[in-house]
Amino acid sequence: MSLSTANAKATRNVALLSVATATILIGVKAVAWKASGSVAILASLSDSCLDLVASLVTLFAVRYAQAPPDAEHRFGHGKAEAFSSLMQGGLVFASGALIGREAFHAFLNPRPVEHGVIGIVVMLISIALTLALITAQSRVLKATGSIAISGDRAHYAADLGSNAVALVGVAAASWLGLSWVDAAAGLIVALWLIWGAIGVFREASGQLMDHELPEEDRARILELATADPRILGVHQLRTRASGPYVHMQMHADLAADISLAEAHTIMVEAESRLLAAFPAADILIHPDPRGRAEPHGGLFSAPV
Repeated sequence: MSLSTANAKATRNVALLSVATATILIGVKAVAWKASGSVAILASLSDSCLDLVASLVTLFAVRYAQAPPDAEHRFGHGKAEAFSSLMQGGLVFASGALIGREAFHAFLNPRPVEHGVIGIVVMLISIALTLALITAQSRVLKATGSIAISGDRAHYAADLGSNAVALVGVAAASWLGLSWVDAAAGLIVALWLIWGAIGVFREASGQLMDHELPEEDRARILELATADPRILGVHQLRTRASGPYVHMQMHADLAADISLAEAHTIMVEAESRLLAAFPAADILIHPDPRGRAEPHGGLFSAPV
């Protein structure tokens, strides 16, 4: 079992694009913060530094997750993406906490924002670059379902909002003299990041705990599996995601009087239908003779 070459390449390329975007943003935001002393820009700069670390982790994770199964990892390496998302969530959460502390300190000790035009231009550039990256990540995510790219996109989506908030803070502080708005913008960014981190934790933990696929995917699997009238029913369907891979197993009811060879042919055809819809799937279908199959499969076969 292997991922399609096009999907694997697209995932790696968008991970590289994420690294490049974070690197550029760090450079321009560092210049803007040095010139302006804005807390909102400092918050955004700190976030971009963690973005770079997270993007590098994502790049490694998607490469490792795409490695085919081996003797030590018979189910593949897909959960490397979930671990990557957990690490991203932790970094973003820490970033939010540190930025919040800095913003609170700025409330107590307000200071003017200098060279506000530079800060505003930089934040506009940041918004444009981040929006372009999110668009590219969304296309790849739709094609591959990569949870590492999903986590990466989540914190860049939070960045998009935080950049907009920082833009408002810098503008208000430099043009209206409202320094407290800059501090408030930094605090909003911090809360935004923490909320985004919680969402990433939730998604990654669901995959690590082998949460079932969404109901629409399960319904599609059942529809494809039973498209052949010779399959009289499907039960004990179990599914889970592992990075770019999907694992599914089920029992299929067949007529009790058919040959083993015919049953095998029916199962192979069902697998082909499923693979057409889920190219990175690991599929196991157990045939049961209708009316003659005693309960079997142990604890995990019990109805849920």
